[in-house]
Amino acid sequence: MAFLLRAKLSELNPSDNGHKMAEWFEKLRLGDLPALAAKRYGEREALCYGDQRWNYAEFDAEVDRVARGLIGIGVAHGEHVALWMVNRPEWLFLMYATAKIGAVLVPLNTRYRTADVAYTVRQSDSATWISMARSGPVDYLAMVRENLPDISSEDRHADFPKLRRVVLLGDGPEPGMLSWDDLLAAGETIGEDDLARRAEAVDPDDVVIIGYTSGTTGHPKGVMHSHVIIRNVVDRINRFGITFSDSIINNLPMFHLYGYSESAMLAILSGARQILMESFDAAETLRLVEAEGATIIHGFDTHYKDMLDCQARDKRDLSSLRFGTFPSGMQNSVPIARRSQRELAPTVSGWGMSETWAFTACCHANSTEEQRCEASGFPMPGLEFRIVDPADGRELPTGEQGELLVHGYQVMKGYYNKPEETAAAIDKEGWMHTGDTALIRPDGHIRFIGRFKDMLKVGGENVSPAEVEAYLLELPEIDQVAIVGYPDPRLAEVPVAFIVPSEGANVSLGQVAAHSKGNIASYKIPRHIICVSELPMTPTGKVQKHKLRAQALRDISAD
Repeated sequence: MAFLLRAKLSELNPSDNGHKMAEWFEKLRLGDLPALAAKRYGEREALCYGDQRWNYAEFDAEVDRVARGLIGIGVAHGEHVALWMVNRPEWLFLMYATAKIGAVLVPLNTRYRTADVAYTVRQSDSATWISMARSGPVDYLAMVRENLPDISSEDRHADFPKLRRVVLLGDGPEPGMLSWDDLLAAGETIGEDDLARRAEAVDPDDVVIIGYTSGTTGHPKGVMHSHVIIRNVVDRINRFGITFSDSIINNLPMFHLYGYSESAMLAILSGARQILMESFDAAETLRLVEAEGATIIHGFDTHYKDMLDCQARDKRDLSSLRFGTFPSGMQNSVPIARRSQRELAPTVSGWGMSETWAFTACCHANSTEEQRCEASGFPMPGLEFRIVDPADGRELPTGEQGELLVHGYQVMKGYYNKPEETAAAIDKEGWMHTGDTALIRPDGHIRFIGRFKDMLKVGGENVSPAEVEAYLLELPEIDQVAIVGYPDPRLAEVPVAFIVPSEGANVSLGQVAAHSKGNIASYKIPRHIICVSELPMTPTGKVQKHKLRAQALRDISAD
């Protein structure tokens, strides 16, 4: 019945990308959420950041203060505001303030460096660039200076034709820049009526965020979403039973939609409390769970493994935890998910991507442990999935793996200023072609298997890197492993294992071969190993396999 319902919803208007399907749901605007939360939860604590605390009324007031400041410095309706900042309270205030005045937030990856950030600010047509001056050893101001060497001159933005102003949080600013205090001072001239008029002019169907993809291959693309993302988060609050009695650890980068959605948005819509961290640190996360009585944590398998290792070294009281979100289903994530149930907290699984929002599928809080660890969730309401053969588009039966397609209101509006890439991703019927390998199980859950580009073709046989990685992780000498392909004149490509050895251990190709021989197919056994101290990761914990493939070409060819 559930699959039939999704099919009927998609028939309402198959040409509109599914966005009309959300019209039965009361449309809210992201910028209105702080005021709604203040009305509902008022004196309840909204945000904890170190020793600083805000209740919901104070949080709403700060959002309005920043919103007036943005208007005061000239940010217009529809203007793109690039934000380059680690997790801080100002990030949250700006998130809602830009939405409230009808601007579009462009969160920038804090691991970008000079060339990366220049590309994104320029490609997004950002008119305002808000940056912090420094975070630890990273000098963001120096990189802003490098991109804008003549910021105080009339032609200061020659390479950024749409850029009108730069705001700096922290020491400074440079001549030609505005400080955070300048922004707040400018807002003192903006009255409540002016702010109300700007807020009322916002259409819920407007673009509210342009989130850039991870950039694991080539330049990142700007994914456009409207305020309808609120519906998806509300549905998940109900699915997980989240209330104002919950406390959420917000330690994933908010420039990524996982942190933006599952911590920041989820908290304000449910009245839960956010415990904000600048970045993920396993030991500090567990300390805060114990000290603050946190009930919800988030992360990928790499985050959970780090927390499990910390808990083994320095046991904390984690009894307050109700659950954690843990996108599982890949074979190499299952052992960590299983262990997390015993040593941390129950976890709920899910699947999503920038183009379809953070959790397009998720399991239920009362799903079985097997479903929560070995599957990737059940489709959220109003969304439908298909599995097709990528070669001919033929729909595949239950249990057979192929490319995952998604249809529904949550599919992105498109890639910003990239019509050809948008047309290649979303077909004429509104189906988003994800590029992910998955299958639909008999119980209706999907299982994410991996990216098509990461799958290996060894002598004509398909090899799932996750399957080989999971098998090699059984060796106690191996702490982390990633499998990529290396060109082979006879087999087209063969597996290469990048291995992070366990502390004090040595790993040889002979060990790997001996462990694998007779247990997995011979064509799946790595032909080369490369031991490294760490794997290259995106800020959200995904292995950057394109970098490993490039390293394999260099290192093995050199041998």
